[in-house]
Amino acid sequence: MPAPDGVVLRCVAPDRIGLVATVTGFLARQRLSVVESHDFGDPDTGRFFMRIEFKSANGAFDRAAFEMGFAEAVAAFDMEWSVRPKADRPKMLLLASKADHCLSDLLHRRRRGELAVEIPAVVSNHVDAEWHAERHGLPFVHIPVTKDAKAQAEDALLALFEETGAELVVLARYMQVLSDDLARRLEGRCINIHHSFLPSFKGARPYHQAHTRGVKLIGATAHYVTAALDEGPIIAQDAAPVDHRATPAHMIARGREIEARVLARAVRAHAEGRIFLNGRKTVVFD
Repeated sequence: MPAPDGVVLRCVAPDRIGLVATVTGFLARQRLSVVESHDFGDPDTGRFFMRIEFKSANGAFDRAAFEMGFAEAVAAFDMEWSVRPKADRPKMLLLASKADHCLSDLLHRRRRGELAVEIPAVVSNHVDAEWHAERHGLPFVHIPVTKDAKAQAEDALLALFEETGAELVVLARYMQVLSDDLARRLEGRCINIHHSFLPSFKGARPYHQAHTRGVKLIGATAHYVTAALDEGPIIAQDAAPVDHRATPAHMIARGREIEARVLARAVRAHAEGRIFLNGRKTVVFD
């Protein structure tokens, strides 16, 4: 198959001497050139992580032959690995509620080619987001959520996820807490943006809480969703300084800028295969 933009190889294995040499040696024997390489051995978990982008001289790539040969080459290392053309664009369901700053930012970045994703649908529990989807030529799916019909709404969301072949759900300020069951089913495939450095200032009106406490730094956290609310593995964080002159409105405005930036960074890293789950943490190769 043609792969003019290159191929991405991801590997995770118990840390052992010879891992890098085995992987890169195999690529060299196949006359494949390494374009970008990252690796990390975690002394706490004893796991080794590797992400390599490579190209062939003529742009052709026989995936089946590569997979067969690579599996044989690394058979002794108890390795989990995957390979895909870099040009592949994972499908992402984009969920939002009434606040649209993260939704608008992601759609804009996708239109400009900054996010290598396909969006089969924009989903919301309100109709406010519909015009964003229409503006970008995307399907809009309204899934109302009520106290008595939350389970049915989640069933509809999961059915849409499976029907569209989506690989990722992004909660772009989707103001509904996913059930434990749905969070588990989407584990490692659902990213949320939280309006603070976790776990500070949980719950409603976080910027008002921050203002009351006189904080000097505000930020946002993008993380994978788990059944433990707002405690999933952190992908990206950022912050901005504030001082005594900052009002809650000023903090909200600054916070929205940070939220959009951090969520976009996390989505891009996931789409490009740069994130590895490592227990309760992540390894992110920027």
